[in-house]
Amino acid sequence: MALLGVNVDHVATVREARKTDEPDPVWAAVEAELGGADLITVHLREDRRHIRDRDLNILSDTVSVPLNLEMSMNDEIVHIALQTRPDMVTLVPERRQEVTTEGGLDVADQLNRVRRVVQRFTEADIPVSLFIDPEKPQIEAASRAKAQLVELHTGQYAGATTEQKRQACLAELANAAEKSLDIGLVVNAGHGLTYKNVSGVVQAVEPYEVHIGHSIVARAVFVGIREAVRQMKDAIERAEAI
Repeated sequence: MALLGVNVDHVATVREARKTDEPDPVWAAVEAELGGADLITVHLREDRRHIRDRDLNILSDTVSVPLNLEMSMNDEIVHIALQTRPDMVTLVPERRQEVTTEGGLDVADQLNRVRRVVQRFTEADIPVSLFIDPEKPQIEAASRAKAQLVELHTGQYAGATTEQKRQACLAELANAAEKSLDIGLVVNAGHGLTYKNVSGVVQAVEPYEVHIGHSIVARAVFVGIREAVRQMKDAIERAEAI
């Protein structure tokens, strides 16, 4: 069964809307674990718009499942990550103006920089995943950068408005997964996945992990995080049983 990484950033987004101390993403991570989360993901952005340094520090000391840190290649963030030592880091692109991550990391265009950052984490025995678009040049560049994993960006699939477009995106993702596996990369998937569309990615890509945040937190408003995570685990399990 594909592992479920639960991103608790949007719990922190609600907290930061009022610049207060609740809801606490650390407590959200506890509830997610109780619901069956296989790992916890947070994105420490350069502008600290949701997750704070304090959150990362406490999570690194308290979560009992692996902690995945999404991050840019900013020198300050790299330093913090090396000091905090999460179980895995995922390098993503980051723009101050974006609402959420808008696309994959352009590894091919900045290969030397990516390779240097990957090497720093590899030397510290921290696995590195690269969040990339499902394109052959990016997959090949990820391999040349010596990353151990890739997370295929599923945003185009999630945003498709016709069945024809969805199927085309799934075929592209499946081909990218096959190419990645062929050259020795572990394949994860994420971005924009929901209870309604996760089954397509699980069946087409067969990812090792799926990373989901917004949809789970949105449902948690009505049923609680623990139950929202359970329901997503059930959706993944049903997809794999088909």
